[in-house]
Amino acid sequence: MKDMFLQELDHESDNTRKMLKCIPDDKFDWQPHPKSMTMKRLANHIAELPGWVQMILTTEELDFEKTPYEPNDFINSKGLLDYFEKCLQNGRNQLKNADDSDLHKMWALRAGDQIFTKAEKWEMIRHTFCQIVHHRAQLGVYLRLLDIPVPSTYGGSADDPTF
Repeated sequence: MKDMFLQELDHESDNTRKMLKCIPDDKFDWQPHPKSMTMKRLANHIAELPGWVQMILTTEELDFEKTPYEPNDFINSKGLLDYFEKCLQNGRNQLKNADDSDLHKMWALRAGDQIFTKAEKWEMIRHTFCQIVHHRAQLGVYLRLLDIPVPSTYGGSADDPTF
């Protein structure tokens, strides 16, 4: 199971890296709507998500009451990409060294007594990968609205017809 996850993490990281590289430094404070995240917040969250693999494998839960979420605040593409690579390496290393039995232990996302999700660690890692894809798609919309070419991911895009 872990080998499958490592392969997927590598594939998704290539796509994520391409998308993060497209963000101009002068657009980090831009947001498409007042209810939407800023480009900076969205991009920082995408960059940190591979590190959630490490967190899931080394903890039993994330309790926002005990550990409030503090978003990162990289304000340029270089810092953002460096952080992404660090999170990716940490997640990848932890996954590479895990036993498949580790993936079947339970993990919870909560805020005190309120449990948002409780599942086996492999399910939470899979959910993290889905979050990467989901937020990366949001980033694609942001780029399109700013008329910034959107790179291909699972096939060509209107701006990058190659695979």
